[in-house]
Amino acid sequence: MENKKIVILGGGESGVGAALLAKEKGFDVFVSDKGKITEKVKNELLRNSIPYEEGWHTWEKIDSADLVIKSPGIPDKVSVVKKLVESGKPVISEIEFAGRYVEGKTIGITGSNGKTTTTLLIGHVLKSAGLDVTVAGNIGKSFARCLTEEITDYWVLELSSFQLDGVDQFKPDIALLLNITPDHLDRYDNRMENYIAAKFRITMNQDANDVFCINQDDPDITGFLKKKASKAETIGISMEMVSGNKFEIEGTEFDLGGSSLRGVHNAMNAAFAAVVAKRCGVSDDAIQKALKTFVPLSHRLESFATINGVEYVNDSKATNIDAVYYGLHAMEKPVVWIAGGQDKGNDYERLFDLVEEKVKAIVCLGVDNFKLLDAFMPFGIPIVETRSAAEAVEAATKFATSGDVVLLSPACASFDLFNNFQDRGNQFRNEVLKLKNK
Repeated sequence: MENKKIVILGGGESGVGAALLAKEKGFDVFVSDKGKITEKVKNELLRNSIPYEEGWHTWEKIDSADLVIKSPGIPDKVSVVKKLVESGKPVISEIEFAGRYVEGKTIGITGSNGKTTTTLLIGHVLKSAGLDVTVAGNIGKSFARCLTEEITDYWVLELSSFQLDGVDQFKPDIALLLNITPDHLDRYDNRMENYIAAKFRITMNQDANDVFCINQDDPDITGFLKKKASKAETIGISMEMVSGNKFEIEGTEFDLGGSSLRGVHNAMNAAFAAVVAKRCGVSDDAIQKALKTFVPLSHRLESFATINGVEYVNDSKATNIDAVYYGLHAMEKPVVWIAGGQDKGNDYERLFDLVEEKVKAIVCLGVDNFKLLDAFMPFGIPIVETRSAAEAVEAATKFATSGDVVLLSPACASFDLFNNFQDRGNQFRNEVLKLKNK
């Protein structure tokens, strides 16, 4: 065995999955987490006879490793990682490690927005067609953990830029790059070009036998490809393929009418999924049927109630400007827009035309709403500030009349008033559902 001792940095799902796989493959494994390890994880490590430490990193133990696997949440800039790299120690990601043991076809999905929906949609289409499929990666169970639990023909993997940062040889058979918009730039020295390069690591090891599906309308993607083309067969997905609820792939028209997939961005996601499914041998009829039965995750343009003629849509996952743009674009009724939270350096100018066209009132939900107020007060539409989901729903309901939609699409992180975007969306939903009893 080339590497006899492996140290895992980080005791989250990715790290534990890597530890379990390494243990199964006969390595001497040690887990080190500078923070706290949950009791559930500790018990799992103990059951599998995997030693660990928490609250610190013991350099002597880490330096004794032949290979270090770093969890995606740990930046390359932290001192222990820099020290390892300077000493010549190989430091890789859990995705890279798992990829060395995978059998079957791998489908990797990355992008700034839409990764989870597209990953789940591809998994649903392939499973509906009777294929043996496992969905993993940046959603649900880690890739490495799944390799210890099952054998499958198709691996559909959501991959973040953080996971791709630690890739060395990993090569998906089919790679998807959905879009690139500014996000996580603090991790990339606030340089957009570094973030773009991280996303493109998904194709760096592909060859002529592989497929690389890209958003042909994205200038950051096409610009990078002009400088450094992928060796894989490159397929462009464009807005030109979409017309209303329909899109066309390789001469076949698919219809999203009556499905749960709303908006042009989801039509693009569906187009990516259709290309993948066709490459996996799924018939057009089977793809169409699966598109109709797909149910997206909560908090993503989730229409969950209509009360007194007003539709309520939970898009709490929309934490950046691009996601809100697509959410507003998908609305076909007058919108009462609930926005705000912990600002991520937003430039709201991209939303101006949509707000002018579709929004009748804005409800700010956040501790500091200055940027929202400054951007949209000049529009002359009603705009109010609230500090809780209950206040926001009450204010939005007063503005809305039958035939309107109340859209929670924050454009901001949730941590000023909520635990996370799920908590924000759940509180919004709960407050709306209370209206039914009034």
